[in-house]
Amino acid sequence: MKKIVIINGHPNPGSFNYALAAAYKKGAVTSGAWVTEINIGELNFNPNLAYGYSKVMALEPDLLASWDKIVAADHLVWIHPVWWGGMPAIAKGFIDRLFLPGMAYKYRKDSVWWDKLLKGKTAHIITTLDQPGWYYRLFFGRASVNQLRKSVLQFCGISPVKVSYIGIIKTSAAVQREKWLQQVYDFGLNQ
Repeated sequence: MKKIVIINGHPNPGSFNYALAAAYKKGAVTSGAWVTEINIGELNFNPNLAYGYSKVMALEPDLLASWDKIVAADHLVWIHPVWWGGMPAIAKGFIDRLFLPGMAYKYRKDSVWWDKLLKGKTAHIITTLDQPGWYYRLFFGRASVNQLRKSVLQFCGISPVKVSYIGIIKTSAAVQREKWLQQVYDFGLNQ
């Protein structure tokens, strides 16, 4: 049985991202997968890595519980909107506070190389946009996807990482949103 964690980076429980997460979960559960969720906006934690890596900050209980879910999963599904070309600040803070040296990766002594501590996991990034996906890739260099895919997930050993774009959200009609929900349900069903 595949173990999946859905990580929702949208802070608003009334957002379309929450509906997408629910659709993915429904499809994955229908396929027989074990599914758990992390709704970052609902967690109680300080998203500011106040001292960088010079001083250890104790992880709050919600971060510890989230880490346990990530470690237990085979497949991570990241759902987030693109705001100002990137992911919401709370999602970035979640990564800063949780994907730490010694947990997600470990630098080798006297070396520029590192060990990827999350090897064996795969991921799917589903990002919502207020522009077409091709436009985000071509004109904005898909900054949020590059950061999450390359600088976080692959850096820590998670591979392959699939990417799907959903949008244009702000001008979409209910009929289009239903099509996207079906598409994401199918992603879950066929993960």
